[in-house]
Amino acid sequence: MNNIVLRLSGITKVYNRGEANALPVLQGADFMLEKGQLVALVAPSGTGKSTLLHLAGLLDTPDKGEIEICGQKASGITERQRTALRRDRIGFVYQFHHLLGEFTALENVMLPQMIAGVHKNEARFQAKELLNLFGLSHRVSHLPGKLSGGEQQRVAIARALANKPSLLLADEPTGNLDVNTADRVFEELTQAVREQGLAALIATHNEELLSRMDKVITLRDGLIAER
Repeated sequence: MNNIVLRLSGITKVYNRGEANALPVLQGADFMLEKGQLVALVAPSGTGKSTLLHLAGLLDTPDKGEIEICGQKASGITERQRTALRRDRIGFVYQFHHLLGEFTALENVMLPQMIAGVHKNEARFQAKELLNLFGLSHRVSHLPGKLSGGEQQRVAIARALANKPSLLLADEPTGNLDVNTADRVFEELTQAVREQGLAALIATHNEELLSRMDKVITLRDGLIAER
């Protein structure tokens, strides 16, 4: 059985700011992430962390190289197929929760499921289960504006897990929280990933959290290397 969830092969990405201002970010980068693996991405600002996550999440395309999600190559497929692959296989968590303010916590977690075709009753049940997992069973009917920062981020993580993805990508998921709240949210995130057997790539500046990861990688000279 193939346990490789994410494979990057020879990924090159250059941002062109005019002929004299080309900015190479990735230059033939290779990386492989397996099921059940938690990997931290730690690198200085401006070295391409967000670019790498966007490429891995099929939100951007490389200039050269191949991206595979659960064995499916991303090159040569239609935009509709890319969208379906993102929806079915990938969950995203960002530094800022990006919850929909007019919907309750429960509805925010239901929505991606319903977009994927899940019946409303099943989506509601699954959303309640996920929110309960993150200790939010008493907050399901609250709008985001009535939740604390930590609670909002927990809802965002639950939403990312709603469609049972194979790959979780997180960009500074605790960067907007105080130290104690960040530690608790990160613990809950890693526990959920472990229990569900996901592959997770988490960009973070928080050195205190790295001991909980299976591996730490960085970006160096446009390549991905173990730190």
